[in-house]
Amino acid sequence: MSDTPQRDTGDQHDMYRAKPTPQGRLSPIWIIPVVALLIGAWLVFDNYRSRGPQITLTMRNAEGIEAGSTLIKTRNVEVGRVERVSLSDDQSAAVITARMTPDSEAMLVEDSRFWVIKPRIGREGISGLGTVLSGAFIQFEPGTSEVAERQFEVSDQPPVAPPGAEGLRINLISQLGNSLSVGDPVTYQGFTVGRVEKANFVPQNRSMQHRIFIESPYDGLVTDNARFWSASGIDVRLDSEGFRVNFDSLESLIGGGVTFGVPDDLPSGNEVEPDSTFTLYADEDSARQGTFDRYLEYVLLVDDTVRGLGRGAPVEFRGVRLGTVAAVPWNFTATQPDTRERFAIPVLIRIEPQRLGIDRSELDLEEWQGRFSRFFDLGLRASLKNGNLLTGAMFVDLNFQRDLAGEHEEERFAERPVFPTTSGGFAQIESQVTELLAKLNGLEIEPLLDGLERNLDASEAMLTEVRELTDSVSTLLDDPGTRELPGTLNTTLTELGNTLQGISPESSAYREFSTTLQQLERLLRDLQPTARTLRDNPRALLFDSIDGQDPLPRAPGSTTQGASQ
Repeated sequence: MSDTPQRDTGDQHDMYRAKPTPQGRLSPIWIIPVVALLIGAWLVFDNYRSRGPQITLTMRNAEGIEAGSTLIKTRNVEVGRVERVSLSDDQSAAVITARMTPDSEAMLVEDSRFWVIKPRIGREGISGLGTVLSGAFIQFEPGTSEVAERQFEVSDQPPVAPPGAEGLRINLISQLGNSLSVGDPVTYQGFTVGRVEKANFVPQNRSMQHRIFIESPYDGLVTDNARFWSASGIDVRLDSEGFRVNFDSLESLIGGGVTFGVPDDLPSGNEVEPDSTFTLYADEDSARQGTFDRYLEYVLLVDDTVRGLGRGAPVEFRGVRLGTVAAVPWNFTATQPDTRERFAIPVLIRIEPQRLGIDRSELDLEEWQGRFSRFFDLGLRASLKNGNLLTGAMFVDLNFQRDLAGEHEEERFAERPVFPTTSGGFAQIESQVTELLAKLNGLEIEPLLDGLERNLDASEAMLTEVRELTDSVSTLLDDPGTRELPGTLNTTLTELGNTLQGISPESSAYREFSTTLQQLERLLRDLQPTARTLRDNPRALLFDSIDGQDPLPRAPGSTTQGASQ
């Protein structure tokens, strides 16, 4: 019995080894889940690979942005979609989570820019009308940097120029009154050459900082001698230099802008480096005034009125501008010099030799100050004159007064030298009128009035005589004989005409008169010898011969005796 179980045990063992049981085989049904798992893994991997990078956008206002529907485009090609819109932790901005396409990953660099495209009405016209039906979308502009970035800020306005645009970017600093807006034009002699990219307020120094972009090839116009000024609207001025109206372009007339140029009295200068800083002036005159940065300051102590004289008024020498009025009045409460007999109004002026074309490096202010001191001794004086009769605007005129030449006593007012002054313009006329009135007051009026009264009486008597003479003439003209006088005169003239016709060459009286004159002429010719004889020897009228001796008077009967004797 013991042998049989052992044999059976071995036989069973051999049987198990020869014929495996069904539980040890791999069932074909497991192939399906394995394949499904592999397909799911592949789909997950493919979906992850095709999703692209995720970025975070920050903007002030998420108006028009909707999660799941707002697209991100570049050149009107979809490169992403907004997935979620939420508020920032401090609730000061909107945070947008967007998914980009895989092929856009290389474009997400630090200088890439995003802005919202939606309907806008601005100075350049109407834009974004295509989004009225489709909704707003985010425009994406790839950058040129090699540094990757995943967080960006979305601008409310489109950029002025793309990152790769050729040109020059510079900075402008101005006061609050000269502020510009993003997108304002930058013009050169009325032609648009750039735009304002940024405008920020700096509360520390209460100024505005602007960043502008000048397009190529116009960036070569910006030199170190260029001046920038605001060109907003129309500049209308009516001052001592006349009436002026100026505006740069229609766009700047509507919305403002900035313009620049090089003053005529300065060389063109050298080109500037990017990110250079310039001052933005309020107007062109202020910009040109900023060129003259080296000057002499003097104080005018004006005894006359300063009405019509304002800051920026010119200081001229015989029509040539030498400086500018800096302040009216200036330091009004300062102590007046002891040499002054009455209170004067202080006016601060600047003498700017650079206006004469002198280079800044060659200008010696001490030499010019000594030169003006010598001019004061020669009679150089300042006076206020009227530059515009319509507005009453005045300017400071410098000229030599030869009667005031001599040693000049220097004065100072509030640590500034005093420029000697004299009355001019209407002040001189006023003084002359005052002197004339004083002379008129000194005249004896009563004798003049008495003589005038006598003259009036004589004139009245003469008028009475003239009136009587007029009455007499009227009476004479009304006399019937005077009225008949023209008819009588006509009759007389008629008879005179008849008489003249009677002595005409064709009349008998004229012929008889001519014959008589001819006979008289012959008679006179016959008497001419006798007249010559009598003229030569008047005794020929009594004696026969003019050659014999004078006869002797004798008594009758004594002719022979006398002869013998």
